[in-house]
Amino acid sequence: MNNALSEMLSTIDVILADGATGTNLFQMGLAAGDAPELLNSSEPSKITKLYKIAVNAGCDLFLTNTFGGNAARLKLHNAQNHVHKLNRIGAEIGREIVDKGNRKIIVAGSVGPTGEILKPVGELSHQLAVEMFHEQADGLKTGGADVLWLETISAPEELKAAVEAFALTGMPWVGTMSFDTAGRTMMGVTSIAMSEMIQNLEFPPVAYGANCGTGSADILRTILAMTTHDNKYPIISKGNAGIPKYVDGNIFYDGTPELMADYAELARNAGARIIGGCCGTTGTHLKKMREALDQRPKGSRPTLEEVTARLGGFSSESDGTNHTNEEGKTRERRRRRRD
Repeated sequence: MNNALSEMLSTIDVILADGATGTNLFQMGLAAGDAPELLNSSEPSKITKLYKIAVNAGCDLFLTNTFGGNAARLKLHNAQNHVHKLNRIGAEIGREIVDKGNRKIIVAGSVGPTGEILKPVGELSHQLAVEMFHEQADGLKTGGADVLWLETISAPEELKAAVEAFALTGMPWVGTMSFDTAGRTMMGVTSIAMSEMIQNLEFPPVAYGANCGTGSADILRTILAMTTHDNKYPIISKGNAGIPKYVDGNIFYDGTPELMADYAELARNAGARIIGGCCGTTGTHLKKMREALDQRPKGSRPTLEEVTARLGGFSSESDGTNHTNEEGKTRERRRRRRD
């Protein structure tokens, strides 16, 4: 599929994606519990400012302020009838910024989970999930998004419903899951299981990977497993700026800009092609990440020991894939023989 993101991947070794949405909007006055998506229509100047944080930091790609823009989540704010409009405006604001600029930047339409659990475990039917994702995706398409960006998914059933919806729009897409429980998603999916699932989709992505989770060390262990297992698709790494901590009643992420610069370098060396930040990542972090990717030469594939030495320890002993240093080296040798 010929699209803007694929074209950029064909010309740039590593794409720098944006950072946090919530973290930056909280600094602009968003109250805890409020729906960020409502700002698309009520205070578009703040969303313009949000997107420009990434643009001014040198990012090649930024996500729209539409993560919770589906009917299930917006219903919590009595805004379920405004799904298409809020997503359309979120993409239009980004499109306007990019079209007025002097360099190529990808507008990625953010699509998050519904917040509900699909049958047979939960109550949400597959068909209704597809309808909700389709409504959101169509709004993003109408607003001018270049690609649909599915993120922070935990359940394979929900990912498949979203992909079915994306196919109805004909839009290219990427997808990331959040591995935050001993290297597994909340619903027990490992990084290797995700990789295998992606290979069997009838409507394949442009790229896939991991976002959010716990610390930057943990997501790199996930990326190392993915890039060892799969050399077919570009891999995405969009990790949090350190570990969340409560400070004076507020959540604070302890990752410094310097740590995120090291994270970006190691993610690139681990084989990620699209690298960004998630929770806690500000414009200052992104500028350091840009500098690291531009000024530091590409190094060898990092070991787990190097990852922990530079970024701190893992939150669990296992990543759910039995991915140890020695096993990783063995898999890498096998992969190179296949190449």
